[in-house]
Amino acid sequence: MGIVAPKKGKYNGDEVNEANEAIANLNVFKSRLEKVCNALEGHVDDLNHDTIEKAFRLTSDIHPDKITYKVIDEKLKAEAEEEKESKTFFDWYKLFMEEKAKSLSEGRVKRLEVMGRMLGRYESYVGQIDEERKNFKLDIDTIDKETLKDFFDYLVNEKTLSEEYPMIFERLVADNPFGKCKRKQVFEDRGHNVMVGLKKVLKTFFVWLNEEGITKNRPFEGIKIGSEKYGTPFYLSLKERNDIADFDIDEKWDSMTDEEKKGYNLSVSIPTIKIQRDIFMFQCLIGCRVSDLMKMTPSSIVNGAIEYIPTKTKGEKPQVVRVPLNNRALALVEKYKNADRKGRLFPFISSQKYNDSIKDVVRICGVDRMVTTLNPVTGEEEQHPIWEMASSHMARRTFIGNLYKQVKDPNLVGSLSGHTEGSKAFVRYRDIDEEMKKDLVSLID
Repeated sequence: MGIVAPKKGKYNGDEVNEANEAIANLNVFKSRLEKVCNALEGHVDDLNHDTIEKAFRLTSDIHPDKITYKVIDEKLKAEAEEEKESKTFFDWYKLFMEEKAKSLSEGRVKRLEVMGRMLGRYESYVGQIDEERKNFKLDIDTIDKETLKDFFDYLVNEKTLSEEYPMIFERLVADNPFGKCKRKQVFEDRGHNVMVGLKKVLKTFFVWLNEEGITKNRPFEGIKIGSEKYGTPFYLSLKERNDIADFDIDEKWDSMTDEEKKGYNLSVSIPTIKIQRDIFMFQCLIGCRVSDLMKMTPSSIVNGAIEYIPTKTKGEKPQVVRVPLNNRALALVEKYKNADRKGRLFPFISSQKYNDSIKDVVRICGVDRMVTTLNPVTGEEEQHPIWEMASSHMARRTFIGNLYKQVKDPNLVGSLSGHTEGSKAFVRYRDIDEEMKKDLVSLID
C-alpha cells in the first residue's frame, strides 16, 4: 500500500513530479511517526492513538527527548486542570493552610481556621438569604471586588445578623462547608483593626494562589486595606513589675472576706495564680511572645541566656533572639526546675487561662493605675484600670518599654525583642514615656 508514481512519459511530467513529491512527504511522515512512537514508548502511561496524534501535532523537532517532554508536559497540564476543576474553594483554602502551617505559629494558624469558617458561613448565608443567588458558591477564579466587599460587610454585621436570624445561623454553624467549629460559636462585634487583620489574611490566600499558578485572579488588586490603629502602648513600670513579683498573694487573699473574694471571680486557684504570676514575671524579663514562651525548655538556655527563633517571623526572616537572663529570671528558672511534666521551662496552662490569671494577679497585687486605650470596635479612647487590660502581651510591652526608656536605641532593643528592622509595631514604642518627653523639653530650658 502507498503512492505509486506513474511511468514518466512525454506528456505527464507534472503528474509524475507531484507523485514523487507526495511519496517523499509520506516517507518523511512515516519516519517522523516512527520516531515519535519510539520516543514515547515506556515514557508515557496509557500510550494510545490520541497520545501519539497529540505528540505528532505538538512537536516539530523529532528529537526523542523533546517529543517526550512535550507530551508529558501536556499530560501534566491536563491533569492539573482536571484536579483544579475537582477542587472547591475550601479545598484550596485548606491546602493553603497546610502549607502555611509549616512556618506559622499555632495562634496564626488558628486565625486562618477562623477565616475559613467565616468564609463558609458567608457562602451558606448568601445561598439561604439571597433569592437571586441560591446556588452561590465561592470560586477562586470568579470571586471579585464586589464579592469581597459583600463578604467584609457581612463580617462587620454578622453578630447583628445572627441575633436577627438565630435559626438560620444555627444551620450555618452546623453545616459549614469549611468544617464545623469544635467549640460553641460566639459572634462578636468587629472593629477597624479586626477587619484590617482579616482582609490581610484573605489577601495572603490569593497571593499564594497567584504565586503557585493556581489562578490568575487578583480580586484584591486596587483595594486599599488600610492599617491598624493603636493608641500609645501601656506597660508596667519597673516599680510596678517588682511590686507584683514580690507581693505576698497568700497574705492578701487570707485577709479578704468571703464576699470580697467572690468579687474577684478567679479563673484558677490561688496556688495556680502564684505560679502564673511567676511565669508572667519571667516573660516581663525576656519580652517574648506567649507562643514562644510556651515552647521553651531548659535547652533554650544557652550560656546564661534564653535563645529562641520567634515563631511569628520564622517563615519571613528567621533570626535567633538571645536575651541574657538577670538574677531574678535565673532564680525563677531554678525555682521551677523539673516542675513541668512535659519538660518545659515552666508548668504552663492554656494561653486563655494564662491571660485571665494575669488580670487576677495584677488586680490582687493592687496595681490599678488608669490607662488610656482605644476601643477595638468603636475606635474611641477609653480609660480603664491597668489590671482590666492586662494580658501576656503586656509582659512584652513591659520589657520593651522599660528597656527603651533606659537606652533609647530601637535597634538594640529590637535585637532583644525580636522585632525586625523597621518594624511598624516597634515604632509605637518610641512615644511611651512621659519622662522622655520631659528630658527633651528640658534641653531647651
